[in-house]
Amino acid sequence: METIRNWLLPLLLAAGQGVLLWPGVYPDGTPGPLALAAVVCALAVETATLGWRRTAPVRSLAGTLAAGVLGGFAWPDGYVGLGPLIALYSVAVRCPVPVTVRALAAVVGVDWVGAAVTEGLRPPLLSTMALSLGTYVLCAGLGEARRQWLAGRLSAARRLAGAERARLLAGDQERRRLARELHDVSAHHLTSVVVTADAALRLRDDRPELSAEALAFAERTGTETLTALQRLVGLLRDTGGPDHRPMSGRIEELVAGFGRLGRPVTARIPDGLAGPAAEAVHGIVREALTNALRYAPGAAARVDVRRADGLLELTVENAPPRVPAQGAGGLGAGRGVAGMRERAATVGGELAAGPTPEGGWRVRATLPDAAAARRPEETGWRRDVLREQRFADPALMLAAMLLPVACVAALTEDWAGAARRAVLPELLLVCGLLALHALPLLWRRRAPWAVFGAVLATAWAGPVAVLAVPLPSHVAQFLVAGTLVETLAGYAVAAYGPGAGHTWPAPVVATLGTAGAVTALACADGMVAGERAGPADAVLLSFLLSVVLAPVFTAVWGAGLLVRRRRVRAVAYDDFAFASSMWQADRAAEAERQRLAVTLREAVLTHTRALVGAARRGELAEVADTARAALAAMREMLRGLADGGDGGSGGPLAPSPSAADLDALCRALHSAGREVRLRGLPEAVRGLPPSTQVSVYRIVEAALGAGDPGPARVTLRRRRGTLRITVTGVRLAVAGPVAERLRVQVAAGEGRIVCEPAGRLRVSLPAGAPGAPVQEVSPSPYA
Repeated sequence: METIRNWLLPLLLAAGQGVLLWPGVYPDGTPGPLALAAVVCALAVETATLGWRRTAPVRSLAGTLAAGVLGGFAWPDGYVGLGPLIALYSVAVRCPVPVTVRALAAVVGVDWVGAAVTEGLRPPLLSTMALSLGTYVLCAGLGEARRQWLAGRLSAARRLAGAERARLLAGDQERRRLARELHDVSAHHLTSVVVTADAALRLRDDRPELSAEALAFAERTGTETLTALQRLVGLLRDTGGPDHRPMSGRIEELVAGFGRLGRPVTARIPDGLAGPAAEAVHGIVREALTNALRYAPGAAARVDVRRADGLLELTVENAPPRVPAQGAGGLGAGRGVAGMRERAATVGGELAAGPTPEGGWRVRATLPDAAAARRPEETGWRRDVLREQRFADPALMLAAMLLPVACVAALTEDWAGAARRAVLPELLLVCGLLALHALPLLWRRRAPWAVFGAVLATAWAGPVAVLAVPLPSHVAQFLVAGTLVETLAGYAVAAYGPGAGHTWPAPVVATLGTAGAVTALACADGMVAGERAGPADAVLLSFLLSVVLAPVFTAVWGAGLLVRRRRVRAVAYDDFAFASSMWQADRAAEAERQRLAVTLREAVLTHTRALVGAARRGELAEVADTARAALAAMREMLRGLADGGDGGSGGPLAPSPSAADLDALCRALHSAGREVRLRGLPEAVRGLPPSTQVSVYRIVEAALGAGDPGPARVTLRRRRGTLRITVTGVRLAVAGPVAERLRVQVAAGEGRIVCEPAGRLRVSLPAGAPGAPVQEVSPSPYA
């Protein structure tokens, strides 16, 4: 199908040019043998290069220009040469604005040089140059508008793909978030109780006053733990969004809490920390100081947070332990450093942890400072939007101005005679009025109704000029060519306005306004076609013009409404699909939270309540044992969360499916009664990047799961860095919601998809370089 699209238009152009070469068809006759050979050669080059316009548009443009020059010199009167127009449109669609501008300049320059050589430096050359410039500018502007539309669709597809991925990973991400929260809350509080109680038990004979202090600390901390866990239960019902409240005070309070445990901790925290990065700083500091409390009791610690170039640089460092840590290995859940790295990665940062030369431990994290980065990002976004709009609308405005000017130049070939008749200044005034008339089109997207009114108002500048200058009627009649601007303004109102219910007066107003302006222009000097005209003639002329213009403006208005409807439907579909994916993601996360809430209450809250009760009864040994039991329960729950279950019935999470699992998928369908044949495994998918492996599986899974009951076949082929997937027997997957979902998935992988009505899908994905093996890193004793 794609091959037909590439070659159909070039072949039709070649056939049309070939008809003119047939003897007796062209009025001036066919060219001679040598010229005929040159024309045929030019035609072959143009056809071949136009076939590459989608894959290599700049090269295609260069080839069509060369063919146009050859054909134009061989047969100046009969060679049409539309190839450069089509190739320039393809360049504008597929290349950025600077490349399009350079291509436009090259095409116009070649065309002007060719016109100067064939026509000579005569006055008619001006009309040819103006017409050529207007046509090429219009073509480039249309291509740029198409590029903007395609870029918007691609952006929407990637947005939908991100939402779909969020939906698939919602449960897993929620488990990880809850694991971090549970680890931070429980480990911080309960570890402090265990360390304090053990120290009091060891020193009970030498310092009996420590027992009372440890019991008071255990009761206070246990109560705080209950409060924190109840807050975490509340978190199981929220959306997990980032907290934008200032975090500096909370981090300072956290550091001060560790200082109250008898550990010397110094801190330097900047003011105004907020957003996800500040939340990550809080969690990393809490985890790092908790690890230091476990493994380096009594050692001094330092917390340093700095702002630099839009980044937050965090350092948490502790000195070597003063005394050996007794029993610390059983307090942790084994994921401290991994959890800190994960927390940093969720906000786009990096974290490194390791021993210091002195024997201590250092944690360093670099996180993006959202508060500092927000304003430049917004400015850049606005700059990109203006950059994308800076060419399409000016190109259309310039074309709307140049094409009427070209008509003026073409109808006034004897410029020298015009100068002798003192008409040249009036002609220049006409060109200025036409430019003023087209200028409002620059704002047709942003303010269509204002542009429409400005265009109708400037149309009356012609009659005013006829009376004020005065302009001769045979010169002022050229202003009629400016009615093209009215049609473009009417289209803009329909395409970018509020809809048919609010824009229906546009064609009526455009018809009456244009008919009135043209009538006033024709009758301003009291003459129409060289004869004196009265009021009755003006009314009749206005009526006839209204009858002629009404269908034109109505058709243009209808075309604008169709384009608007298509755009609105596409945006509405994107919004609906995005909202649907996010809603399903929220439901999946909520189900995970509700499932885990029961386990949290049963596993940790029960032990924490028992800890508080033992502290109130003064049983220090039971406090230590109960705190250890609570930590063990917390560790079991964290292990269940890491495995994807709840420690009981949930079971482990299965890894993301890859292309290698397609064989199992086809066997499962075969067991269900559907014949599915698979070809190309494992050779075609060997060495593919993990993301591509998952994409291949998801695409085939969606195609086979569309609901077709008949046999199907899946073929995988890899050639020249491209993986080609062909799925046949899936009629329900080539149209409707399944096809839209497949387009989103393929676009997210920067691939291409062709849906054939016969029930065949053809997908091309970039294969990429084989993924590098992942190196295992030995866990740290501080994990």
